[in-house]
Amino acid sequence: MAVPLRYNARNLIVRWRSTLATVLGIALVVAVYVMVMALERGLRNTYVTTGDENNLLVLRRGSTSETSSQVTHNDHRRIKYLDGIARNDRGEPMASAEIIILIYLDRVDQSGGANVLLRGMGPMGLELRPKIKLVEGRMVRPGMHECVVSKKIAARFANCRVGDTFRAGKFFWKVVGIFDASKTAFDSEIWVDADEAREAFNRDFYGSVLIRPVDDAIGSLLAQRESWSKKLKELKEADRDATAAKLAEVEQAIGRTLVGRIEADRQLQVRVLSERSYYEEQTRTGMPIWIMGWFLSTIMSIGAAFSAMNTMYAAIGRRTREIGTLRVLGFKRREIYACFMLESILIAVVGGIVGCLLSLPLNGIATGTFSWTTFSEVAFEFRITPELLGKGMVFALVMGVVGALLPARLAARKPVLDALRAV
Repeated sequence: MAVPLRYNARNLIVRWRSTLATVLGIALVVAVYVMVMALERGLRNTYVTTGDENNLLVLRRGSTSETSSQVTHNDHRRIKYLDGIARNDRGEPMASAEIIILIYLDRVDQSGGANVLLRGMGPMGLELRPKIKLVEGRMVRPGMHECVVSKKIAARFANCRVGDTFRAGKFFWKVVGIFDASKTAFDSEIWVDADEAREAFNRDFYGSVLIRPVDDAIGSLLAQRESWSKKLKELKEADRDATAAKLAEVEQAIGRTLVGRIEADRQLQVRVLSERSYYEEQTRTGMPIWIMGWFLSTIMSIGAAFSAMNTMYAAIGRRTREIGTLRVLGFKRREIYACFMLESILIAVVGGIVGCLLSLPLNGIATGTFSWTTFSEVAFEFRITPELLGKGMVFALVMGVVGALLPARLAARKPVLDALRAV
């Protein structure tokens, strides 16, 4: 027979001081774990939701980001007028030559400053990003040294409201509009005319060209190429033949498209990938945060487990007579073991619930962190999901079980005679 659950609950209430201390220790660990992982999730979600699956990004071959890529003015013109690029209602090719530049801005609260991404783009840049909407003011006019700023940048940095001006490069830039980037990576950017940006910072090249192809299937083919390439790298030499054959089929299909013509042009020396895939690659920015979260959580969880262990050892020391009485009444060692394990698990469950509740107010709060890819500040929101809360509860249960293993074993193996002497 099992020890009644009511017995465990009453013991926890009687020892409420030590129980509360252990609950708070576990709650703190769970809260820290959920908060840091929510930060990493929010950052990753920002990049994953960025980009249009129908857009293609052209970068210099060998470069890993727009900031390290160089595309010449002639390359841009050669790409822009290729057959296979979609045109808008006015008959203009949907292609935008763009450049990313780091600028330094002071924060609104005067706590210092940070690097911010200044994106120079062509007239077609906004049209290629239909999810982004101007919420205040208007779009920039070329030749006027104007800029539009994301809502989150406007809220975090000084001189970024409509009508304000700030110095960057050779020019003073006037803010003429605010845009809402719908929680994407563009929330961390300021937009200006691409040729003005090149002039202001003495650049004779662009960083990338964003294009919209006529054939919507190209994005799917590029995603397949990326997937098969990753699988091929992960497989052993003996298992590569089938995957290599699949990759070759996809490469042949891509070779017959606009992408194939661009990448085969030796004068261009560029590579093409879908805009969505490019931003998914940038999720490695969140890796240091993920590592830090696990490191902090592991160190703190060890302390919380020792706290739970100390609580259970103290409980056993004070309840020697109770343990002896339970054994005399016919309860077996495994039932005594389960009894003390259950108490620790109950403490862990309560601690996990409290920790999850403590972390919930952070959900949706906007913040920023350093990007190891662009070396600038990235704006994003904490993202706490049911899955993350579930992992927090599992984390709490693990601490409870680990903390009770040795004390419960001690209670179960305590000799009956020793326990009876304490009666």
